[in-house]
Amino acid sequence: MTKIENEGARRTDGVWDPLKDSGSDKRKAETVPKTPQTLSPSYRLAYADPDFLCSEELRPVRLQLELLKVELSLKEMGINSTVVLFGGARIPAPGVEPWAARNETQRRNLMDASVYYEEARKFAGLCAQHSRLADFKEYVVVTGGGPGVMEAGNRGASEAGAPTIGLNIVLPHEQAPNRFVTPELSFNFHYFAIRKMHFLTRAKAVVVFPGGFGTLDEMFEALTLIQTKRMEPIPIILFSQAFWRGIIDFGALADFGTISPEDLSLFSFVETAEEAWNVISEFYGL
Repeated sequence: MTKIENEGARRTDGVWDPLKDSGSDKRKAETVPKTPQTLSPSYRLAYADPDFLCSEELRPVRLQLELLKVELSLKEMGINSTVVLFGGARIPAPGVEPWAARNETQRRNLMDASVYYEEARKFAGLCAQHSRLADFKEYVVVTGGGPGVMEAGNRGASEAGAPTIGLNIVLPHEQAPNRFVTPELSFNFHYFAIRKMHFLTRAKAVVVFPGGFGTLDEMFEALTLIQTKRMEPIPIILFSQAFWRGIIDFGALADFGTISPEDLSLFSFVETAEEAWNVISEFYGL
């Protein structure tokens, strides 16, 4: 029998697979002569047909794709654990005019809140230092990828030479990826639910800075999962006790009976980046 050169049948992960790969067939299909038949949407390969993939009936498939794409990318990069930073997109860097301010009071509050931008930046730098000790496979900073506190988190990690993840989502505003996200780790989502799963799947800590509805939603999601034991306990760290106690009366929830008194121990208040890292360090015995 004549020996045939067929090493192309070996996949990139080293697994033998003699079947034709879908990418080559997609490229071949794009070169067929243009006729009424080949130009018809019905002729498109199913996996290369955006209209078909975006149809209402394919929603379960799209959910799976959003889950798989990021999971496979993080696995390929060898990222085993993350530290999640949540916080307001509208909080500016020090000295930068707040783009979201609608009046002088909001402008003044947001300008004062720039201190949290700096603390998020410092905290992400501390995470990056410890991530370096694990060859950037542990304690990788992940944010929502946008401006404000998210930018600060990605910036602090990037400035420390660490890879950093951005999980963006399609919104009317606020969600263009900030320039500090590692390009290979910059992802975009349609489904909030799948994005939130990726925030928590590898999380060793969730650090929450002052923010709005989105920040509250993400914080309470994590607290609920831990409270209901659907997730292992991890540090939930809230920056600025004055801010959080000013907008949420946690004690009143416990007094009323809608949460248990011990649920108040599910989170910690801190004021500085160093305090936040100390909570994580003590929790994991670092």
